[in-house]
Amino acid sequence: MYIAGFVIPVPEENLDAYTAWAKSSARLLRDLGCLEIAECWEDNVPDGRQTDFRRAVAARPGEKIVFTWQIWASRADMDAAEARLAAEKRFDIPADLPFDHRRLILGAFTPLFTMGRDTGAG
Repeated sequence: MYIAGFVIPVPEENLDAYTAWAKSSARLLRDLGCLEIAECWEDNVPDGRQTDFRRAVAARPGEKIVFTWQIWASRADMDAAEARLAAEKRFDIPADLPFDHRRLILGAFTPLFTMGRDTGAG
């Protein structure tokens, strides 16, 4: 199991556009081997004293935080999917992307352990 995670500032008025874009992207990633995707819209994101989600992505007034993760079988599967994206005709980044991609945070992680699903990870 391999996890890719993202923190994205999205203007509140772009919720519907973001949701449509995320669903379209999820279908493509599923076809490329992604096992699971969760797209989560801010509900309770407190301001921290030193750092927080908003500061991490330089969120502006009126922006909400999206927290999303993708579950892949392995890093090799995710890397292969990323390599195939360049040639994928369905992968088209619209000019009017519903968020500022320059301020998103992304990272990929090997789980130390998991709880709640049969993953085979220890």
